[in-house]
Amino acid sequence: MKISDLLKMGLRNLFRRKARTALTVVGMVIGTISIVVMISIGIGIDSVYEEAVMSNGSLSLINVFPTGGNGGYYISSSSDGGQQKQVQLDDDMINQIRQIENVKFVSPIINKYVTPMSGKYQSWLDLMVVDFSVLKEFGIPMLDNGTYPSKDDKTKILLGSNCLRDFYDYSSRFGKSKTIDLTKDKVTFSFTEYPQNDKKRPYKVSVNENYAYFTNDENTMYSYSGFMDIDYFKEIYTKYANTLKVEDRKKAMKSIENYSQAWVNADNIRDVTKIVEEIQGLGLQAYSAMQQLGPMIETADMLKNVFAGIGLIAMLVSAINIANTMIMSIYERTKEIGVMKVLGCLVRDVKKLFLFEAGMIGLIGGGIGVAFSYLASWAVNKYGGQLIASIIPGNGWYVDGTGTNFSQIPWWLPLLATAFAIIVGVIAGYIPARRATKISAIEAMKTEG
Repeated sequence: MKISDLLKMGLRNLFRRKARTALTVVGMVIGTISIVVMISIGIGIDSVYEEAVMSNGSLSLINVFPTGGNGGYYISSSSDGGQQKQVQLDDDMINQIRQIENVKFVSPIINKYVTPMSGKYQSWLDLMVVDFSVLKEFGIPMLDNGTYPSKDDKTKILLGSNCLRDFYDYSSRFGKSKTIDLTKDKVTFSFTEYPQNDKKRPYKVSVNENYAYFTNDENTMYSYSGFMDIDYFKEIYTKYANTLKVEDRKKAMKSIENYSQAWVNADNIRDVTKIVEEIQGLGLQAYSAMQQLGPMIETADMLKNVFAGIGLIAMLVSAINIANTMIMSIYERTKEIGVMKVLGCLVRDVKKLFLFEAGMIGLIGGGIGVAFSYLASWAVNKYGGQLIASIIPGNGWYVDGTGTNFSQIPWWLPLLATAFAIIVGVIAGYIPARRATKISAIEAMKTEG
């Protein structure tokens, strides 16, 4: 039998009994919608979890903190009878971290709060002092204005997108506020950790001379913090310390001998957990967003399996409908099958015909189902966000259902769903097709109708 004859006969038989074919196709449509939407919700939940973690830092980024003193926490060691001890982050410790296998880059960090001023207006700024030579390796956002610091020029100050908002004039009656424009307003900042020596002029750093802005970023660290190179910082901080009294000068210089924290970048996110454990073995505190993402991904995978299972059950019902339709078709077309055999049609041609019809039901139902899946996905995102947000565990992260796309259909899912619908149709039609091939031509010719 020619392929063209197969197509003509198969399509003619499908549309001969339109009502039955339509009902069977509707079942496949429902099954396809169910499996596409359910899988898309699982993918969406996975994406929401990952975005929640990524908004708080790169997955390969490890935050390291000292233990005990200098803003750290005390830890106990069982080997010394639970005695509390301190481990500080200094240059020696930074070098030890650099020697850990699969550590790509390390940047020590000093945190200082400074007071930016523009005339009568002032604000506050969390100044993060880092190693500019490796700053790009830690997934910092793009710059909205200016250029990244070069190796020869590390005097640049990088400002978060919201750093110049909310400058207040505290001398005014109602505390007027202002958003600073560095192209028009002169801005300086000063350190205020220690009392100013009245005999020395206060040391101020100009911001206008060399600066750049980060683009607006969901990560609050890059929105409200300023960044400065560690070598340049030590240079200007030494100048600031020289304006202090002798006792305060010593305290100020000692305060920058140890670091507030460090950023560690792993070669691969698969190495993060191992590196965290080795850093903790040095007596330091270490934390990575990847540690939070692991359990969240497991939860998302479990939900994806549950949702996919629901879709598969719907698809199984559709397969049963196709099998039922094809079996009924065999009973009704017994004489037709006999005629085909008498006229010389091969057994495999009869099988191909029924498999083609079953596959066409899968194709038509799958195609229509995919189209309606996009509509269903839109409805889920529009009206079902709060419901889904209420049933998924946040694992310590706040998951907002408003405006969140919990149903996300990647490009490959419609193709996979359509192919799966065709395969299900063919499999469901295999037993009826095999049954049709076993009908005796002589007995079939005796059948009326």
